[in-house]
Amino acid sequence: MGHEHYAARPHPEFVVLEIGPDLGALIVHTDAAMHGVEIEISPSGDDARRSHKQVLERSVAGRPAFTAVFDQLPPGTYTLWTDGVARVRGVRVMSERIAKLRWPAESRDAA
Repeated sequence: MGHEHYAARPHPEFVVLEIGPDLGALIVHTDAAMHGVEIEISPSGDDARRSHKQVLERSVAGRPAFTAVFDQLPPGTYTLWTDGVARVRGVRVMSERIAKLRWPAESRDAA
């Protein structure tokens, strides 16, 4: 019996974000074409220090939503990557807040 690919199934589970005085979060909303894609994130000015999340299918208001969720991010600006290429620079994350970005339509500060 093979293992199911993690991104292949819908993810109805709640997402718990760790944010606070020195931490924020970023939710990247994509279209279905990016389902399963790994998005990397790095602090601006430190392209080599990256972490990644997969775009997963979740449900928002009963409809499918495709998102990558990054939490525990120190406040600052970030770069988003796919396939080793910087795709979006200058994404701003603030403490105690959840920034949101529509991929690829927005390439400025997330709000």
